[in-house]
Amino acid sequence: MSTVTDQVAETGESRYGLLIVGGNLTHQENYARAFVADSRIRLVGLCDEPDIPLRRRELNQALADELQVPYLQSLDTALARDDVDLVCLCPEPERRARLTVAAARAGKHVYIDKPLCTSVEGAREVVAAVAAAGVHSQMFSLVRSSIGRRCRGVVESGRLGTLIGLHAELLFAKGISGTADLTRPRREQATAERFTWVGSKRELFCVGLYPLVLFQWLTGCRVESVEAATANFFFQEHQANGAEDFSSLLLGLEGGVEATITVGRSGWSSHPSHGIHQVHLVGTDASVSIDAYRPRLEVFSDAAAWRQPEVPHPEDPMGFWSSTQEAGGVIDKTDWWPLAGAARDDAAYFLDCLDADRESDVPVAVGAHAVETILAGYAAAASGGSAG
Repeated sequence: MSTVTDQVAETGESRYGLLIVGGNLTHQENYARAFVADSRIRLVGLCDEPDIPLRRRELNQALADELQVPYLQSLDTALARDDVDLVCLCPEPERRARLTVAAARAGKHVYIDKPLCTSVEGAREVVAAVAAAGVHSQMFSLVRSSIGRRCRGVVESGRLGTLIGLHAELLFAKGISGTADLTRPRREQATAERFTWVGSKRELFCVGLYPLVLFQWLTGCRVESVEAATANFFFQEHQANGAEDFSSLLLGLEGGVEATITVGRSGWSSHPSHGIHQVHLVGTDASVSIDAYRPRLEVFSDAAAWRQPEVPHPEDPMGFWSSTQEAGGVIDKTDWWPLAGAARDDAAYFLDCLDADRESDVPVAVGAHAVETILAGYAAAASGGSAG
């Protein structure tokens, strides 16, 4: 029996009109192309708020030109269009909540970049707006990555017995590291108004979300307590903005499950591939460690050794975005070839949810809980204690 997805693939029917918010130098570079690659999508246009900085407007226009769609000048008018069914939102995190709320209130399904937003209040407003509108939602995550699927397979196999502990290590190997002043110990602040800059991001906020969502996806358990520490070990860009490049969390989950997370950004030269990515699952009967890069092929040859860029891209020294990595001369690392299957398409999964009129497994409620946990982590790190 063929599914709706099969029928759409055969007929080439475009079922969903897509509006994108945000342009180049955001993850919209990737998300928009992932959606457009699916025959169910018809790209209507790109839009944003009217009072954005000139450079953001230029970057939005650049992506609209690349995708050959109009840059719609009125956000309200664009959201009110009958031919828009779905909005993919990649504005800065500080603007993300209000734009997601606006899209949901307009009756549109929403696909949102991670993290969901920068405040507990904003996260709750997003969840309430999506629920009130009766639309579907999904936040980007890594649960459909190879390591996420392998973790799910181990948990569901029963070989662990009762799952009692989880640990994740995720350190992105990007940026030119070794520039932080290690004589200046970090003093965390309990609250912050800004989380992202041109040259850096708060890495607990940006990277820590991935294992937090993975743990809730694997266990169905929410976080009840947090202990945290943040540090500046690698980059002067982070230090200059008051942003951490490294963080550790000790978590108490519902049901007595304990978890730890180590996340950050460690520099291009710190790893043969994209960075350390491991998950350790502890059960009453067995323990299993899963590495994103095992099993793998390792290449040894007389080819020139990989080198990081000598000068970082002025608008993206950390290598956040696909377009700037290419423009800045970042060369792919080719010495490690993981043998595990590729990630499943997150955009296609959400379209499958829309086809079936079912909730995503990473809806805004999951994103909201991750935001609450991250902000509690900052408060705990600032106090030197823990947060409930």
